[in-house]
Amino acid sequence: MILPIVAYGDPVLRKEAKDIDEKYPELQELIASMFETMYNAYGVGLAAPQVGLPVRLFVIDASPFAEDEDIDEEERRVLENFRKVFINARILEETGEEWAFNEGCLSIPNIREDVYREEKITIEYFDENFVKHTEEYDGLIARVIQHEYDHIDGILFTDKLSALKKRLLKGKLANISKGKVKVDYKMRFPDAKKGR
Repeated sequence: MILPIVAYGDPVLRKEAKDIDEKYPELQELIASMFETMYNAYGVGLAAPQVGLPVRLFVIDASPFAEDEDIDEEERRVLENFRKVFINARILEETGEEWAFNEGCLSIPNIREDVYREEKITIEYFDENFVKHTEEYDGLIARVIQHEYDHIDGILFTDKLSALKKRLLKGKLANISKGKVKVDYKMRFPDAKKGR
């Protein structure tokens, strides 16, 4: 089932999400709906807060990045097959050079900015069957994980921008929260009634 994606300005996007256990109601259906919602919006990751649930869950399918001409064959193979569910994730370590990449977010449509993040991460999480994993990632995979991980900590990519960039985006962000933005996927706007 395609769920509405929560827009910038909704308080759920600012909450630090809570851990869940295998008894979480209809977890498998939620995971399936999150993937379906993400694919419908042409995203590569989606966190539970973005569908209005303050829980530590996010899904990623990095295969669209495999079509990028600027990546090598080894990274292409990794990206093509990277489809994962992360439950109760904790990033244990971020290392390496910070590098810029132009990020966007389904909750902040039509805004893209360069964000600096460290290149390698070590992450501990449970998969959809509640099997625990500790894994290391780098490059684009690490970047997508860091972006989605921020969501479960109540952080948005716009928080990582300079004060000047934030000021320049203030009007656009206000319009998003009021529903004054065109998107081709289902969204829920916090201030839509106030803005009309």
